[in-house]
Amino acid sequence: MYSTKDFRVGLKIEIDGKPFEIVEFQHFKPGKGGAMVRTKLRQMITGQMLDNTFRSGEKVAKPDLVSQDMQYLYKDGEDFVFMDLESYEQMNVQAEALGDEGGFIKEGDTVKTLLYQGRLIGVELPASVVLTVAETEPGIQGDRVSGATKPAILETGKKINVPLFINTGDSIKVDTRSSEYIGRE
Repeated sequence: MYSTKDFRVGLKIEIDGKPFEIVEFQHFKPGKGGAMVRTKLRQMITGQMLDNTFRSGEKVAKPDLVSQDMQYLYKDGEDFVFMDLESYEQMNVQAEALGDEGGFIKEGDTVKTLLYQGRLIGVELPASVVLTVAETEPGIQGDRVSGATKPAILETGKKINVPLFINTGDSIKVDTRSSEYIGRE
């Protein structure tokens, strides 16, 4: 069991038999009564966002999550297909359940996945990944210090903003938490 004092961004909790991840939280004290914790939660199976308020000291359950290494094989329509490295069993996960994290996984990558009651519901990514720029406008000589950015499409289909000097085919490092350009590789 977790108490509201344990809340932090990224903590996984269970409410009404469903796993949630805390996206935002804020402690506040209304004029009357005890302290409260206002949270924004993401339902880990469907990706649905939910606002919830807890009384200070209230307890919530820990979800039955298992972390397991799996290989990302391919995208089947809107679903991502992963393979268990031990049993070679394939599992599908909806793109909504992965959220933005799906845009950082390349075919053939081995990632840590989260299983809830035997069902694949998400992935745990490293803080940064190296991806190749698949498409962007050509760089212009002399635009290296202006700080301006332009849109780019990565090899996974993810769209981010990059500095003007980045060209198609460049390998770049991207922060998986904020979807921001970090540097060239």
